[in-house]
Amino acid sequence: MVLIASHLLPRWLEVLLTEKFYNACIIHEEAKKNEKNVYCLDCCISLCPHCLSPHRTHRLLQIRRYVYHDVIRLDDAAKLIDCAFVQSYTTNSAKVVFLHERPQTRNFRGSGNFCSTCDRSLQDPYLFCSLSCKIDHLIRTEVEISKYLFDCKSLSLPEPGLEDCSITADCVLEPTGSSQTSSGSGGCGGVDCRTFACTATTEVVRKKRTSLSVYGSACRPVCSPVPEISASLMNRRKGTPQRAPLY
Repeated sequence: MVLIASHLLPRWLEVLLTEKFYNACIIHEEAKKNEKNVYCLDCCISLCPHCLSPHRTHRLLQIRRYVYHDVIRLDDAAKLIDCAFVQSYTTNSAKVVFLHERPQTRNFRGSGNFCSTCDRSLQDPYLFCSLSCKIDHLIRTEVEISKYLFDCKSLSLPEPGLEDCSITADCVLEPTGSSQTSSGSGGCGGVDCRTFACTATTEVVRKKRTSLSVYGSACRPVCSPVPEISASLMNRRKGTPQRAPLY
């Protein structure tokens, strides 16, 4: 776990690295969307969306979330801290960085590139997996870290409706829109056709039970090609049996 000497940091950064985000706001406990996901650099407190009105003219930093870990847009973080060599990730075409070190299930260190603070595996040429790891490294190796901190006069929240919903790592994690398809996609460009098949074949099964012999099951992907002759078999109504002609 990264331990940071907080007495060497400015107040806004000390609180940012120790604050617990995405907890429910006590003031707006009964309101919807009351998670504290905004940080006010001027007041050094975390805010929920309902607390923003008195802080609109302050410097506000939005904290995003991925797998229960806090991330910040790289553009915002770069206005406050030197983010060189901190591994960035891409979400909705925007780069983000992790705020804290993430727990690891393994302590094994093989060959490759690793975080200089917590030994997490990284891609070249990165040296740190998170902002806290870099700051901890600077505190241990630099006499003065103020040169790595920037005086940001203005910092505002993004436009409403641009909230990130997924995240992928540059060259590390599989992209959200992976070209691999599920086993039930039936070659339909990554879309699982079984959901559509269950609805599309319902009417056919009601008309004629023998449609199951054509599809194999009521929920088989409808994207699979079906011979033209099968359509006539499914639409044929019960009636006078058709006998073979006599010769």
